[in-house]
Amino acid sequence: MSTTSPETPEKSLEERIELFMMRNFPQIQMHGGDAGIDALDEETGEVWISLTGACSGCGISPMTIQALKSRMVMEFDELTAVHAGTGMWEHEGGDDEFSDVPF
Repeated sequence: MSTTSPETPEKSLEERIELFMMRNFPQIQMHGGDAGIDALDEETGEVWISLTGACSGCGISPMTIQALKSRMVMEFDELTAVHAGTGMWEHEGGDDEFSDVPF
């Protein structure tokens, strides 16, 4: 039996990822940071997440990034790779992992 009625459209992958991050990583916002999707390629199954605000320069952000990566791939069958980092890497010359962000 489906829990989606004709009046309740199914959420997009992007919406489901955002809800997942809010539900599973509330400490990010509780500590003055934020997490958001910068890009999502549903064709390849790749998503780019940035941690901003207080996450930039936070000593435990690498652990948060690892947790995001591992848990998101397990949670969403559609995802093949999760790229995550802090700050605006492409515009400020930061994290090399984000040199391939499609924007």
